[in-house]
Amino acid sequence: MLRPWLDAGFECHAVDIQHPPGKTTEGLLTRWGMDVREWARVFVEERPDAAVVFASFFPPCTDLAVSGARWFASKEAASPGTRARAMALVHWADEMGRRLACPYFIENPVSVISTEWRKYDHAFHPYEYGGYRGGENDGYTKKTCLWTGGGFVMPPGPERQNLRSQTPAGFARAVFEAHADPSK
Repeated sequence: MLRPWLDAGFECHAVDIQHPPGKTTEGLLTRWGMDVREWARVFVEERPDAAVVFASFFPPCTDLAVSGARWFASKEAASPGTRARAMALVHWADEMGRRLACPYFIENPVSVISTEWRKYDHAFHPYEYGGYRGGENDGYTKKTCLWTGGGFVMPPGPERQNLRSQTPAGFARAVFEAHADPSK
């Protein structure tokens, strides 16, 4: 998600509890190994006047995606409030997006977010962008939903059909490697 922004010279922040603890900066990318709610407090204290131009939030789908619905009851029995905590993170992301006053989205596959909060604003499959400027690894189906705000615009507009009709770059490369004569 951050690569195009970094390539364009934007300072980017990636927050994930799976990153090494604390703050690690490499060029324009800063990785924060902490809960995103903790990061919000730290970042605001560190950079109270920071101008944010875009935000994306990826709450873990483990307790939200309908593909895992068969495990919802056992998860809730093992840890009461599991879904409520997951939904609290979704609501927090929406509130943070509004506070940042920039275009933003909250991403999740088909999930209970639509029934427990509101219907998604946009949905797509990765293959729909497979031919779009380097998306050669996106040739698969997975309905992905976006709950958006702050003036978010769904890309790429009327060219999507034309882009989808292009031969996927990954397929073209695979055909080449399967058939190219190495002696030439």
